[in-house]
Amino acid sequence: MIGYVTLGSNDMTKARIFYDGLLGTLGATRLMEFGDELGGFTMWGTGWDKPAIAVTRPHNGNAAVAGNGNMIAIPLDARAKVDALHAKALELGGTCDGPPGLRGEEGPQAFYGAYFRDPEGNKLCAFRTGPA
Repeated sequence: MIGYVTLGSNDMTKARIFYDGLLGTLGATRLMEFGDELGGFTMWGTGWDKPAIAVTRPHNGNAAVAGNGNMIAIPLDARAKVDALHAKALELGGTCDGPPGLRGEEGPQAFYGAYFRDPEGNKLCAFRTGPA
């Protein structure tokens, strides 16, 4: 249902370093990249048939700002991978917005998540749904 989501950046060099490192740990690569004349738009993904994450300078020329209440959630198949992605985000200059842990009760619908922000303040969540 979702093809890709786009986040704004004021520093594409910094954004590319962060997302190359972060999403590279999930096997994602740059699928598309445009030069500065088009805002530096860069899209990462694991394939054209999968949802992707893009970063660009805003088209209107105004400063990029993180949306209050907006978040990108990245599903993973193991809680250890949630922990690892959260740690990688912090290593790359992101900030913690909620450490890895179980939210709610254990069971078939258990939600294990970790929240972080990229260097621009955009919020992301790594999560695993299901039992440990």
